[in-house]
Formats: sequence, structure tokens, C-alpha cells
Amino acid sequence: MIQFLGRLSTFFGYNNSRFDYTSSFNTVQLCTIKNTEKMKIIITGSLGHISKPLTEELVQKGHSVIVISSKTERKADIEALGATAAIGTMEDAEFLSATFKGADVVYVMETLGAGSFMDQNLDLMAAIAKIGQNYKQAIEQSGVKRVVHLSSIGAHTGVGNGILAFHYNVENILKQLPADVSIKFMRPVGFYYNMFAFIPTIKTQGAIVSNYGGDNKEPWVSPLDIAAVIAEEIEKPFDGRIVRYIAGDEVSPNDVAAILGEAIGKPDLKWIAIADEQMLNGMIAAGMNPTIAKGFIEMNAGRRGGVLYEDYNRNRPTLGKVKLKDFAKEFAAVYNQS
Repeated sequence: MIQFLGRLSTFFGYNNSRFDYTSSFNTVQLCTIKNTEKMKIIITGSLGHISKPLTEELVQKGHSVIVISSKTERKADIEALGATAAIGTMEDAEFLSATFKGADVVYVMETLGAGSFMDQNLDLMAAIAKIGQNYKQAIEQSGVKRVVHLSSIGAHTGVGNGILAFHYNVENILKQLPADVSIKFMRPVGFYYNMFAFIPTIKTQGAIVSNYGGDNKEPWVSPLDIAAVIAEEIEKPFDGRIVRYIAGDEVSPNDVAAILGEAIGKPDLKWIAIADEQMLNGMIAAGMNPTIAKGFIEMNAGRRGGVLYEDYNRNRPTLGKVKLKDFAKEFAAVYNQS
């Protein structure tokens, strides 16, 4: 039996062509932004994998950028990038309202603290929905009319996508905003860096292990490509509600094993698919919240059945610059240091 060592084999982070979805609203607000316009832009996500390169690009283009972080110690690092720090939390709607006031564009994303998946008392769906409600309240109270929301693949449906259903829920919360608030929903696919979670089983079992696998190609992406797309969309005109998928490469689980294996000197590395129940039991035994663990299992089942990718496949984007072979070099460096 393949042992599960307590780290997820794969999950979606939080992390191109443009695809417009017809708005259900009778009135839309056309907000034309010239590339030369310098804007006040609010960035959530502190200096995370997406927010940091996004902040760097926007500052370089001359925009006034305010980065929200819950950690006071991040203030100096934010200011070193040429941005302004706003210290507070996504759980504080009044703080968000005050910070958003006067902004030309706000970029919002949902995240929870490290280790939250192991919190046995956490109601993940409720916690994320609360953050979404706080954003909605802050946008309404501040008068912001242009919003970029970091969502995810799988957000097109509330069923069959497992844990990713919370993205569907938040998108629908934000869609309740008045019609004159334009929103761009960014839906990136699985993040390359989540593949670092493969390292323990590669080292101990000699394989990548998950409850799906095979030769069907699925999309992956680098946070750098996500940041570039978001920066592009911030400077484009806003008109109603649109969805844009973001991906960098399309490879199968077996391709992933081959490419990563070659990079780490294990050309025979295999991706092994195990039963849902076995994967679930391993996650729970490792201390994961059972409801959250079940959500990940259902998400991967959605990969097997194609539910996660049905809307992506109908609206496949132009692929970004960073390919799996590029990331494999970074993966090898981390693997060799582990």
C-alpha cells in the first residue's frame, strides 16, 4: 500500500485570451482606462506568490499601489517595493471599506492562515463566504466601481468540484453588487508550486500519489503568468462582468511524472492513482479536517470526470509563458534541498 504522508498530492492555488460572459444586468457601467492613466490600486494577498509580482509590475508602471497585509512585519517589505502598506485583515469589513475608499481598482482574493486545513473546527465554506461578504460590503460602502477578483477553475459550478465550490460561492456573492460595479473574475488553473507537495512521497515511496492520474491532459500555471494577466486586465477597460481563464501549460499526470522525474534524476518516476477512500483516510490520519479532506477528494474526482475543466475547455485561453519544464528546474532545486 502506498502511504500518504500528510501533504496533499495536488490542489489548486489561490492564488491568455479574454472571454466575455453576457451580463444579466440591464445597465452596465463602461469605464475606459487609458494605458497612461495612473491609478490608485488596492492589492489584497500581502506579498504572496501573485500579489508580490503584481505589485512590482503596477508600481513599475507608475500606479499608486496599496497592499493589504495582516502582518505588521510586512510593512517594510511592502514599502521597499514602492507601495504603501495597509495593515488589517479580510475579516474586518470596516477596515476594508476605509482602505478601498477612493480606489480606482481593487484586486481581491480569499485566503486563510497557514495550517487552517488542519483546524478540526473550521467551517471552510462559511469562513470564505464571510470574507466574500466583507468584500461586497467594503466595495459598496467605499464606492469602488472596478473590481478584479481572483477566483479559480471550477468556479463555474457549485457541484462536483469539491473544495473549489467556495470560489463559486464568492463569485455569486460579488455578483450581487450593483450593476454599475464592473467585475473581472480571474480563473487560474492548478498552480505549479502545489507540486512541491509531491516531494515527500517521491522521497519515501518513489512515486507521485493521488486519487487521479493517467494520460488526460490538464492545465497548470505559474503565479507569474497570473500576475501578468491581472496587471493587464487592471489597465484594460471595465465593462460589466467578465470571466478569464489563466493557464501556462497542459500536461497529463504521467507527463508531470516524466518531466519532474527527469529534472530530479529519476527518469522512471511514476504517478500512481489510488482509491478515493485510501487517499481520504490518509489525509484524515495526517490530521486534516475531515470535511476539507473530503473536499479535496471530490475535487480530484472532478478532475477525473472532467467537471472541473468543462467550462475551461469551452473557453480555453492562450497559454502563458511559463511551462512545466521551466518550473521543473525550480522543483529540482527544492527537491535536492529537502
